[in-house]
Amino acid sequence: MGWLAAGDTYEVALVEGRVVARATSAKSPSKSPAEGKPERTLPAEIRDRPEVVELQRFAEWLDRHAAECAAQVGHWMVSSLPVPTGLLVRVWPDEAWQAALRDIVVVGAGPEEVGFLRDADETDGLRVVNPDGETVRLAARTVTMPHPVLLPGLEELRAFAAESGVAQGVEQIHRATWLKPAGADGRADRVTEFAGAEYRSWFHLSARATSLGYRISGSSVVGGVRDAGRLVTASVGMSDPYTEEKAWTGSLTWHHEGERRGLPLSEVGPVAWSEGMRMAAALHAGRTVPTDDAR
Repeated sequence: MGWLAAGDTYEVALVEGRVVARATSAKSPSKSPAEGKPERTLPAEIRDRPEVVELQRFAEWLDRHAAECAAQVGHWMVSSLPVPTGLLVRVWPDEAWQAALRDIVVVGAGPEEVGFLRDADETDGLRVVNPDGETVRLAARTVTMPHPVLLPGLEELRAFAAESGVAQGVEQIHRATWLKPAGADGRADRVTEFAGAEYRSWFHLSARATSLGYRISGSSVVGGVRDAGRLVTASVGMSDPYTEEKAWTGSLTWHHEGERRGLPLSEVGPVAWSEGMRMAAALHAGRTVPTDDAR
């Protein structure tokens, strides 16, 4: 984006998401506009000018757009939803979409068609780099961006990413995952591993939950995920804010959307299990640590 005149003595531009200003030749006769260095802060005399205000609004919109793109890709990935190749081709020219999609691992018609997404266009469709380091084309009409617990050859993909310096815009291959223990009691309907995390107040616990992207529903922290085609809600209980000064996390449970019955652990799928445990662990990690334990 070029520089825009902001009055007679300054011009402004959007640089790395921030509005900056520099003096024009009218302000500094010894220098041409191209030679002027950006000011460290916006001069007070131009902060309210229409050009500056509109540029700041545009910067805010770009930030929101980038966040929305990342959130959408994250939703596709966590839920392992099929995404039309044509849709990826259409959004690829957008820098915000590219930042969210680049190097996400996609899978085509079969588990052997897997790789890090590098390009998308109408002529060649999707081009990916496979774990052997080869650039190949995926011709499938739809692809998935699998949740890491469903990714074929996850450890191989992680090793390749480390060797190649791959950095994903949306965390996928290095997303924290939990595998359901093979010996889990199928009759049980809750996990207590992360229960009992103490917070200074219900407000601090709820603030921690919402900052992580989860919702508060009644007396629970909840997060939804699609697993095997069904919507599943993971819930971590919270202590009653009206009877306790401090707050504690409770057990982790799962249920199908629209149903009150808790799912037996034997019916909790791998993605729902991993995401529920991830939520409970993150809440536990934000707890108030007693002084004796902080040494």
